[in-house]
Amino acid sequence: MSVNVVGVVGAGVMGRGVAQALAQAKIRVLLHDNQPAQLELARQEIQRQLRFRGLWSAAADEPAPAVLERIALVPNATDLAEADCIIENVTERWEVKEQVFRALDHICRPDCFFVSNTSAILVTRSASVTQRPDKVIGMHFMNPVPLSTMVELIRGYHTSDETVESAVALAKRLGKECIEVGDSPGFASNRVLMLTINEAIWLVHDRVASPVDVDKLFQGCFGHRLGPLATGDLIGLDTILQSLEVLEQSFGDSKFRPCPLLRKMVYAGTLGNKSGRGFFVY
Repeated sequence: MSVNVVGVVGAGVMGRGVAQALAQAKIRVLLHDNQPAQLELARQEIQRQLRFRGLWSAAADEPAPAVLERIALVPNATDLAEADCIIENVTERWEVKEQVFRALDHICRPDCFFVSNTSAILVTRSASVTQRPDKVIGMHFMNPVPLSTMVELIRGYHTSDETVESAVALAKRLGKECIEVGDSPGFASNRVLMLTINEAIWLVHDRVASPVDVDKLFQGCFGHRLGPLATGDLIGLDTILQSLEVLEQSFGDSKFRPCPLLRKMVYAGTLGNKSGRGFFVY
């Protein structure tokens, strides 16, 4: 189907990144969050990112105000009714996602398809609480969304070929390649990445190496642009913890058990980039 208006649910780090990427692709965006303060913060952060983009990117072919004009902040979920597609970016807690998908199913048009930008929760599970399971698909965007070039595409049990085609076409408009993987907890990328980040945190917890040295080893030895701890900070340590909890519960495997240091840092509010401090200071 033709996608002209996209509703983005959740105005956190990933939600505002998705909204910015869509607006840069000249797609009208309805950015929704049930916390007005979060919407205002998202607007300010998108504006800041667009200003930086204009300074260093030759791809910035239009001024920031023109991009921002395509993003409408909508505190009321009912305003999403005109969307052709919804991209969900809420926290990795099933009780939250369930409530969101049930509400969207009542609000949105029957032909609107739903995208779950989830890190670990099964797409089939989210689809099961709607009356349109064939129109629900997973698109795991990478952070920072406007700069990433790839999307992990997850087909649920009932996802139709038409929905897959629509999602792939949308990704292409955003300049992103899709890699389709199976609907398994954590999919492909996070099933490996969360283990890596968690084990790196265990290294710090066990005093094997400092955060700086852990990341230097991965950058110097393996050519990683970011080390695992800086990557965890970028994603958000709260999201790392939630994803590990989903993986541990889903597989019943102790290898996914979150490191106690990770829990302590999340309890302390040191979540990484979003809070200004995680394993590193921002």
